[in-house]
Amino acid sequence: MDAVIKVTTHNQYTTPEHLTPANVAPSPIDQFRAWFKHAQDSAVPEPEAMSLATSTKDGVPSVRVVLLKQLDARGFVFYTNYDSRKSSELAQNPRAAIVIYWKEISRQVRVVGRVEKVDENESDAYYASRPLGSRLGAWASPQSQPVGEDDLQKHLHDVETRFNVQDGNADIPRPPFWGGWRVVPDEVEFWLGKPSRLHDRVQYLRKSDSSPDAAEWTIRRIAP
Repeated sequence: MDAVIKVTTHNQYTTPEHLTPANVAPSPIDQFRAWFKHAQDSAVPEPEAMSLATSTKDGVPSVRVVLLKQLDARGFVFYTNYDSRKSSELAQNPRAAIVIYWKEISRQVRVVGRVEKVDENESDAYYASRPLGSRLGAWASPQSQPVGEDDLQKHLHDVETRFNVQDGNADIPRPPFWGGWRVVPDEVEFWLGKPSRLHDRVQYLRKSDSSPDAAEWTIRRIAP
């Protein structure tokens, strides 16, 4: 029989601040902005890294780490291949969940909501801001599809030839199969680690009669 893995350590959180419905912003978007800046100022490595959970129409889940690229009044934006597994699942079941965990400052944010594709102009602008290698990679990689050992390099060479890449320069348009998704939150939870696992948790719930552009929220404390 294989050995059983047991984890018995119990690290204690020692955050001095407290999180309550009385001291958070009225909007979870504004509260997230404040926490994200704190994570950046605290030198958290890759504070934009977030776990994104999707599922098929039959409810089979999948999760992976992606990078938050934009936060606007509507929600949380990331970019990917529209033919990837995550995009296929979002097309089938346009709901998603996000978790961002900043271990160094004992903070976590959870988001649950519906998804929508980002406007093409926004996707164009972000794609144009990417390094050349990343723009080429978006064309070269058939994301989530099986590939041979040398296929990616061959694809990359074909793309460089197609767009006449010379001396590290080229005008490369955004692939039509690549762009952004926005998670429009219905629920956002902020978690602050506290001693004895008695963590602070504040939850925002979108009011049913509020619009995506002018959301109103119920804010409450929930048990750890």
